[in-house]
Amino acid sequence: MNTIIIEDEKPAARLLQRKLEKLGVQAHTMLHSVAEAVEWFSLNKHPDLIFLDIQLSDGLSFEIFEKVKITSSIIFTTAYDEYALKAFKLNSIDYLLKPIDEDDLKVAVDKFRNRIQEFQPLQIDFNQIKNMLGNTYGRSYKTRFSVKIGQQLKVVQTNEIECFYSENKGTYIHTQDNRDYLIDVTLEVLEQELDPNEFFRVSRKFIVPLKAIKEISMYSNSRLKVILPTFKADEVIVSREKVTEFKNWINA
Repeated sequence: MNTIIIEDEKPAARLLQRKLEKLGVQAHTMLHSVAEAVEWFSLNKHPDLIFLDIQLSDGLSFEIFEKVKITSSIIFTTAYDEYALKAFKLNSIDYLLKPIDEDDLKVAVDKFRNRIQEFQPLQIDFNQIKNMLGNTYGRSYKTRFSVKIGQQLKVVQTNEIECFYSENKGTYIHTQDNRDYLIDVTLEVLEQELDPNEFFRVSRKFIVPLKAIKEISMYSNSRLKVILPTFKADEVIVSREKVTEFKNWINA
């Protein structure tokens, strides 16, 4: 199976490459931009399978197919929400939601192998996908939150936030001036509302912004401990299953 990876985040591309190797799939070629991909496809034999990120450093990956006719099968790797993923399902396109789970990866690869054995070509209508995704490409993230203080409301900008944390079934904002505010939203919802380039959920209890991290140290059981400037109420620990993804995030 001749396979390539098109992914603008090099750590993520290398991580996917290692996971594919465990499944006996070799992806020796990794491309990181629309321009690089267009040039490569113009000069090389097209692969059997492409693992394709949607948002690349210089544009949307769909632009590749507007410039070069490609017949390869495609498995999308995407951080888009469930609404966007419906578009892929309707077009019989396999996809992997980031962060990529190894079991999901195996299922996607097996689907491709079965399709090849049954000689079922993958039909992709990129224009339909683009239309169904709508404004997902230009997705905006929250830049401020309103918190209640007595009978008043206070606006907290995301650049003032040191972390989000859950405690006693409540969710709190901890700010750089060492204050805590209760907010009416769960960490699960916050994960979707915050810019993933700036915020990371290190555990079931904490979401931290990159710029607030003061120090990172080794912790027991192959975990990591994050030190924040003013938050001292509890230890901020990167859960074991999140360590690799966290390291890729801080090195992106």
